[in-house]
Amino acid sequence: MFRIALIAAALIIAGPALADSQPVGERVEVNGMKMYYEVSGEGEPLIVLHGAYMNIPSMGAIIPKLAETNKVYAIEFQGHGRTTDIDRPITYPNLADDVAAFMDAVGVKKADVFGYSMGAAAGLQLAIRHPEKVNKLAAASVGYDAEGWQPEFKAFIPQMNVEMFVGMPFAEDYRKLAANPDGFPALVAKLIALEKEPMAWEKDVKAMKTPVLIIAGDADVATLEHTVAMFRLLGGGGMGDMGKPLPASRLAILPATSHTAVINQPELLEALVVPFFKGETPKGMFQ
Repeated sequence: MFRIALIAAALIIAGPALADSQPVGERVEVNGMKMYYEVSGEGEPLIVLHGAYMNIPSMGAIIPKLAETNKVYAIEFQGHGRTTDIDRPITYPNLADDVAAFMDAVGVKKADVFGYSMGAAAGLQLAIRHPEKVNKLAAASVGYDAEGWQPEFKAFIPQMNVEMFVGMPFAEDYRKLAANPDGFPALVAKLIALEKEPMAWEKDVKAMKTPVLIIAGDADVATLEHTVAMFRLLGGGGMGDMGKPLPASRLAILPATSHTAVINQPELLEALVVPFFKGETPKGMFQ
């Protein structure tokens, strides 16, 4: 998800956030780091969480689109973008706790959350560890167990090393924003370690009460079977039109879409995410 090798393409393809959203950039102390974030739009608060190696600009047009209906707080994670790094591993629980601390620091008691890739997993952990802070979670390209990755990706993880990433185009892009322009190799090492962290959250996901919109490409890094299994853990997968209310969680599979192509479809993402946050559902014949 986080998918280090795959995310390179997304960083190159995804364009900058649209200028008309007029984001305001700020920094705040969070768990020993200076966290950079941008605020745009008006309405109910919405936290946006980017993927590995990414930053606010590389999330592209989805941020200003969401700012049309919400007050968006887009953050940059530890060591990413303009946020400083600290002497601490990058783990999903750590990232989730950073988001919770950020919300406390800026006075956001509770919010909807949209996360992509690494940000989606951090959002999932935020809902598990700090459920009182999350209204609804839209998680794009997410998983709950490392066994759910595609076999090709699982085979690739042991081959990862810092050298294969330092020459990629997004390594130079990192230097343009980074608080420490020479910190890229250290960030790579932490993100490779993240891929090797144990990940088995089935019990936690099954116990969740937070509604989740799972978004995945049909050629994503998680298998379709894993994505459907996660939806079933959240109470989904049954038949509608039988007199019972639909589950609070939802599932969307994007056609002809790889992992890095998910974030490059902002219009489609907006059409899925905004109705979910608003609680709108398509009307059937028996409703």
